[in-house]
Amino acid sequence: MSLFPTYNRFPLTIVSGEGTKVFDDQGKEYLDFVSGIAVCNLGHRPPRVQEAIQNQLDQVWHVSNLYQIPVQEQAAEKLSNAAELDYVFFCNSGAEANEAAIKLARKHTGRDKIISFKQSFHGRTFATMSATGQDKIHQGFGQLLPTFEYFPYNDVQAIEEVHDGHVAAIMVEVIQGEGGVVPGTTEFLQAVEEKCRELGALLIIDEVQTGIGRTGKAFAFQHHGLSPDIVTSAKGLGSGFPVGAMIGKAELAETFTAGSHGSTFGGNPLASAAVKATLEQIFTSDFLSRVDEKGTQFKEKLEEELLDYSSVNEVRGKGLMIGISLNTEAIQLVHSLREQGLLAVVAGPHVLRLLPPLTVEEEEMSQAVRLIKQAIQQHEESLQKA
Repeated sequence: MSLFPTYNRFPLTIVSGEGTKVFDDQGKEYLDFVSGIAVCNLGHRPPRVQEAIQNQLDQVWHVSNLYQIPVQEQAAEKLSNAAELDYVFFCNSGAEANEAAIKLARKHTGRDKIISFKQSFHGRTFATMSATGQDKIHQGFGQLLPTFEYFPYNDVQAIEEVHDGHVAAIMVEVIQGEGGVVPGTTEFLQAVEEKCRELGALLIIDEVQTGIGRTGKAFAFQHHGLSPDIVTSAKGLGSGFPVGAMIGKAELAETFTAGSHGSTFGGNPLASAAVKATLEQIFTSDFLSRVDEKGTQFKEKLEEELLDYSSVNEVRGKGLMIGISLNTEAIQLVHSLREQGLLAVVAGPHVLRLLPPLTVEEEEMSQAVRLIKQAIQQHEESLQKA
């Protein structure tokens, strides 16, 4: 094999997919409740997005950001309007979006320090790895950027006690995804915003996993009445086409002028066509309301069926971003579920994470609940026999 061994890959080769279903190279069918880790929000190969990309393929693939790209402007308008912000910088990933946010915050404020939170995850570039509050992400890479400080998540008092004139920004996830699907409380998130205003710092909200309809609103911060200065997005933004974006307030435009930042491939015509078509489908009130309804229904059904099991601590999350907290290793259930035809993923060692497409059907959610219940029951029975 010619690839660096940077991934612990499952023994599964997916060769085709449509909607919520994928098929492996042996012809076996799976319900995909991973969605490329919250990427395929419209399911696999959504027809409108596929058509938009194909139409763009027939015109031009890449021209560079030296030239006007009308479809990029159209995508940016839809994205900024949904976020209730003003300007967009397109890049290629969530890490790049967060990297841009860190650069913009430091340049705009003239300050160095960024506050983030323990168990956060913001990416694997050097700056975003430094922003991430997880030791396992830091190990082996030597001294990180020294201007990041990690605070406990959901701790209002800790934030209220910050009195530091060197803070450029506070960077926060509304729901910590890789940190265990841990929702921030409204009290905590609003305290973070209030502290930013007090310090003259920027509020950066990382919506890479929670955005683009995943929680039943365009962006998760909208559940909590927040007004961020910068929002970062990726994953579901292009329905699987690699693209990321940083969205910001109008007053930040004077800082990110020509030559201050850039990206060769960011927002190229193919990516922009994918974004535009994706947002046209997701950013409607009917679609988002349905996601909210499905998320509530799914979470309630999981609680009803699973909370009596001794190995299940809690079902948490928002919309179709659900974590099942366990007192056992979650990876064992991931393997068992895969064998039964359901794809899931972990969020830390003890959380089973479920990220179905936002287009998931009621019967597919019911099927997933049955399979998860069966896997947990079999796991507990095996422990009793041991």
